[in-house]
Amino acid sequence: MSRSLQSVLVTGGSGFIGANFIRYLFEQPSFTGQVVNLDALTYAGNPANLADLADAYGGSRYHFKRGDIRDFETLADIFSRYEIDTVVHFAAESHVDRSILGPRVFIETNVLGTSNLLEAARAAWKDRADVLFHHVSTDEVFGSLGEAGFFSEETLYDPKSPYSASKAGSDHLVRSWAHTYGLPATISNCTNNYGPYQFPEKMIPIMILNILEGKPLPVYGDGKNIRDWLYVTDHAEAIWMIMNAGGAGETYLVGGENEWENLTLVETLCDKVAAAAGRPASKARELITFVSDRPGHDRRYAVDCRKVKNELGWAQRHSFSEGLDATIRWYMENTEWVEQVRSGEYQKWIEDNYGRR
Repeated sequence: MSRSLQSVLVTGGSGFIGANFIRYLFEQPSFTGQVVNLDALTYAGNPANLADLADAYGGSRYHFKRGDIRDFETLADIFSRYEIDTVVHFAAESHVDRSILGPRVFIETNVLGTSNLLEAARAAWKDRADVLFHHVSTDEVFGSLGEAGFFSEETLYDPKSPYSASKAGSDHLVRSWAHTYGLPATISNCTNNYGPYQFPEKMIPIMILNILEGKPLPVYGDGKNIRDWLYVTDHAEAIWMIMNAGGAGETYLVGGENEWENLTLVETLCDKVAAAAGRPASKARELITFVSDRPGHDRRYAVDCRKVKNELGWAQRHSFSEGLDATIRWYMENTEWVEQVRSGEYQKWIEDNYGRR
């Protein structure tokens, strides 16, 4: 049976990947439905990420709801009021360092919150087959790779941090609801995303901004940890394809097929940002500072994308050089957004318009 995709609930839609996904959705001529963006507006959720869409479609095709996936009553009301037929679940605590310092909120949001969302969907949809629960997850659930090989959809889970353990738990919950209750569900596990609107605590934006400001560029350990980098719009396209044609109960790995050692990436950013700012690259590279390694730091992540490519016809559209250039331009051209985020001014706006949590 074909899927409705006419009333899409996006959880965590004011965050980095969620906001880029909603933007992508409204750019698709084949998407004629409405989006309900449910976001708790914690530190990384920012309504400014979608302010222009709210102006263009607010009240008709775009609806923002401040709420927490840990609140079942809020979820039940949204499913009923907006006749939700599709869920794209981004909402999660997502930073490894923060999970090491305070793991409890990761369990509460990523595990308990996901179970609430699954139950709200099951209660609303009953035995419908034209609906979909798509869960967005991470390759970190698989643990750490050696120098060779790739994660695949058959790789056994081996999470190493409180963050990845909480995401592994949420993945298992989605699969169990699909198996036990017949809930139409799909899962995607992605590699490291980068692009516009990323909160400047993550590696690429913080390096860009620190280079521009002449601040130290902290590199964990020996800098030889390897990550695969995926441009956020390419990720959004993969999710859209899964929503339209992905098999119920299936998992798809999505990556950039673009592995970089952390130190090499930082050096490349030094060169690119310096060139964009008209400064000597050598001065930027002098800012690189090695710091103590993160506890339990996974050495390498990389995924085999053949399933999503062969079954759904997806492919990356952005080379890493193009994606980095576009990302650097965006941060250089959106200094007001950066200052609001770093200063916490946007949180005052949230309190003035939505009240304190």
